[in-house]
Amino acid sequence: MEAYRDQYATLFNNGRKVLVVGISVDADTVQGDWARESDFPILFASDPDQRVAKLYGSADSKYDTRNVFVIGPDGRIAARILHFNVLSGQAYTDLGAAVARTLPSTGASN
Repeated sequence: MEAYRDQYATLFNNGRKVLVVGISVDADTVQGDWARESDFPILFASDPDQRVAKLYGSADSKYDTRNVFVIGPDGRIAARILHFNVLSGQAYTDLGAAVARTLPSTGASN
């Protein structure tokens, strides 16, 4: 997950005009402590009973699922990456591409 933090400016347009929310089954207290200790500039959400995961068809009782949602400038879900693999470099490439598609081409650096 440190790759999220370390690639924030590149992948997430420094949080301008796009919001990325990572959702996992981890308890909110655990996530909150961990995010503060690691100085993450990204939002994380807790979904321990997988209500959100079930709504988006990504619930999995055998594994800790991690889902990532890209929220566009209009406040709508512009992309979702189900079962996000935090250890895969390709996952971050795909996430960066999803963020780029979400941003207006003329306002990507605003």
